[in-house]
Amino acid sequence: MFYHSVLVIGGGLAGLRATLEARRFGDVAVLSLVPPFRSHSGAAQGGINAALGNHPEGKDDSWERHAFDTVKGSDYLADQDAVEIMCREAPERVFEMEHWGTPFSRTAEGKIAQRPFGGGGFPRTCYAADETGHVLLHTLYEQAIKARLTVYEERQVLSLVIEDGACRGVIALNIVTGEVEAFAAESVIMATGGYGRLYSRTTNSLINSGLGMALAYWAGAPLKDMEFVQFHPTTLYGTNILITEGARGEGAYLLNNRGERFMKDYAPEAMELAPRDIVARAMETEIEQGRGLYDAYLLLDMRHLGKERILERLPTIRDIAINFAGVDPVSEPIPIQPGQHYSMGGIDCDARGQTPLPGLYAAGECACVSVHGANRLGGNSLLETLAFGQRAGEAAGRYAQDRGKRNPGDTPLAHGVALKAAEEKLDGLIKWEGRENPHGLRQELTELMMDKVGIFRNKEDLSQALAQVGALKVRFQQTSIRYKGKTYNLDLARTLELEGMLDLAEAIVAGALKREESRGSHFRRDFPQRDDARFLHHTLARYTPQGLALGEKDVTITRWPPEARRY
Repeated sequence: MFYHSVLVIGGGLAGLRATLEARRFGDVAVLSLVPPFRSHSGAAQGGINAALGNHPEGKDDSWERHAFDTVKGSDYLADQDAVEIMCREAPERVFEMEHWGTPFSRTAEGKIAQRPFGGGGFPRTCYAADETGHVLLHTLYEQAIKARLTVYEERQVLSLVIEDGACRGVIALNIVTGEVEAFAAESVIMATGGYGRLYSRTTNSLINSGLGMALAYWAGAPLKDMEFVQFHPTTLYGTNILITEGARGEGAYLLNNRGERFMKDYAPEAMELAPRDIVARAMETEIEQGRGLYDAYLLLDMRHLGKERILERLPTIRDIAINFAGVDPVSEPIPIQPGQHYSMGGIDCDARGQTPLPGLYAAGECACVSVHGANRLGGNSLLETLAFGQRAGEAAGRYAQDRGKRNPGDTPLAHGVALKAAEEKLDGLIKWEGRENPHGLRQELTELMMDKVGIFRNKEDLSQALAQVGALKVRFQQTSIRYKGKTYNLDLARTLELEGMLDLAEAIVAGALKREESRGSHFRRDFPQRDDARFLHHTLARYTPQGLALGEKDVTITRWPPEARRY
């Protein structure tokens, strides 16, 4: 049995920022599936938003304008009180990272450089060339080492421990040894990232299965707005490696097979810098109507930027294009297609990260505060990890401190029960000789989600998808893993993830089927208009013994009533 006053599940940006804050109130530890510097936060490229006014065209920027752009980008589904908090605190979080050592790109005056991003009224995206997430993650990890934080690496959490209606710790699998371990705590922060691997075409790393969301869901915390799935317009054709929005922020063009900048027909003012949902739909439409290359992809043209600017601002993108597509963007356009990128939905929580389950907090992509609503603006995800990571860390730390005073030295008895249940479950999975291959089921699920729950949706596809997910859940009960050993049993780990992925898929599809409108990333061809009268609300998905139960929750509107969204 391990004990820490606060446990943080996930070692990415949200998790590390939460940990650094929570340690002010007591003993904190991180459980991470991978070494923290390998977390998916490091894959973010383009930048982090804050109204600093350092760009010549952004001198009149303000946090209020940042907030309005975020609300408008969300198609008015974001909770505006939370958006105001995030945008107001953005400069503080960016300057904090700068003072901790983040090597941001600079203006000629030595200030943090900023570039335009989609949906932004001003150039407010602070960046470090095209590896912003990487340098932010390493900066926070350096601070974690300096603070001598306890990190348990290569741990896969199996369940949350609930006692007297509150979260009191977790049960985890030590992937190295194969042992099941119990961790007791006064509060737990989920910071486990998104669920991109639910889709066959995704920018997300292999670890982004969404298991953290599923664990909270199974424990009694609702999932919110799961039907809203973001597709990034520019992923590398064939591999779906992210090609940053920063390329378009620097002035790159999107071209069809006629050499046309087709965005003039979809967002004539914003062009390539329209919000991601609009650009992704435009690209998919161009491909469907025969204006793609080989009916599969379009082109991102950076040639006019010049070699010097590409090497200074977009060196990683050039390396990716050369190494994975055999294309040098200095002299050739990059083949690109939309791919799943981000989950706007997640664990329902407030602006302090508090979920409806006492003692359980959430931050980062696995959480739904909601500051992104139906569509996230580029540059706001890195900001969200830091802003709400800090706030969740403070809230969880204070909660643990207060609870520790009430129950000094208390260790929940529920851990023994949960530990035994987890051991029996794993033993059963290893020994079971079923007829289904979990890898095959996973592949069927990801192709199903891409084909029927993608950029464009309709009732027929969604109904078929819901039935097929249900059939996959039944077949999952007959899975059999091939490797029966204990140490580094990744066959077992991927099978455990698949169980969570199936339940998340069910929540996504059911929410999309019920929402008979088009809003942000959720586009129904059979209901192409936004319907504020019926659907200006969040969707809540609850796990019950009888199955998935859907409900609603009001959207918080403070100063910007919904209006037509034009770019």
